[in-house]
Amino acid sequence: MGESSIKRGRPKGTTTSDPLVAVAFGAAVRAARVESGLAQEELAHMASVERSHMGKIERGEHVPTLALALKIAKALGVSASDLVRETERALPKTYRA
Repeated sequence: MGESSIKRGRPKGTTTSDPLVAVAFGAAVRAARVESGLAQEELAHMASVERSHMGKIERGEHVPTLALALKIAKALGVSASDLVRETERALPKTYRA
């Protein structure tokens, strides 16, 4: 059998996040937080994350893991699909299905 043409790992030059997606998700989290009347520190506490990390998520500097996104959604009292839907709405049409 010959060598596989599929290489392991991430191709050179690629990253694990996209800044547009990160900013859109952060905006969705911030909007849901403000709508629910929570302070950022309260939300961070409820989601078991450092307040500074929550700030980075809201500013689009960090993209949370799926597990953390689920915790954030639960703390906000919304579904994770609601956060993703709002994220998709904020993205350019080229990102949408």
